[in-house]
Amino acid sequence: MDFTLKIWRQENQKAKGRFETYKIKDISPDCSFLEMLDILNESLVNKLSHPVCFDNDCREGICGMCGLYINGRPHGPDDAVTTCQLHMRKFTDGETITIEPWRAKPFPVIRDLVVDRTALDKMIQEGGYISVTSGGVPDGNAIPIPKHKADQAMDSASCIGCGACIAACKNASAMLFVGAKVTQLALLPQGKPEAAIRVQKMVAKMDELGFGNCTNTYACEAECPKEIKRSNISRMNLEFILAKIVSEETI
Repeated sequence: MDFTLKIWRQENQKAKGRFETYKIKDISPDCSFLEMLDILNESLVNKLSHPVCFDNDCREGICGMCGLYINGRPHGPDDAVTTCQLHMRKFTDGETITIEPWRAKPFPVIRDLVVDRTALDKMIQEGGYISVTSGGVPDGNAIPIPKHKADQAMDSASCIGCGACIAACKNASAMLFVGAKVTQLALLPQGKPEAAIRVQKMVAKMDELGFGNCTNTYACEAECPKEIKRSNISRMNLEFILAKIVSEETI
């Protein structure tokens, strides 16, 4: 398969970016998207040109680093997959593919297709964890948890923090991400002691970092590679309102 690639190139955060066009030939339809970029970079290096910078790590759909905006969609044209799980058979032979970094103010471009997603870590550091010391590991049946709540918490915890929800939202909202992190702990007994202060701190940090409000178009849910449900946003809003009403500790 042959492709024309229009790739965003930008030397650093302050430099002016531009699209550059590359031709690539004889790509296997079973090749992953990142493997295709590896082939391109190998050819660029052989020509003594600077390779295209892009994030990647596990290449198994787990780490969430491989965020690319491909033909107007986060992670490309396939559903419920990360970029590293996208294969070239999803494209048409001879197609022109446009590749961009995440477009969000809190995600400044480091170089080319690599963005700084430290903002996601900052929101987690603000409260997306359990700090209560619980001693040794208790027996699995020591704390009864209804199965439907355990399932909901596990589904929310499957968020890998790739930022696709933010890239898909026209307001660059992080509410699906924060909602998933709030929900996974709010549903479990271990997370309840800090639930009120957690949601307030995480929402405040989200606003401070410049993420927008929910657009209610649910593009975040549609583009999430782990299919995180928008009901997490409702849970976050509920937890936030209850925290403001009943919590004695406010920010």
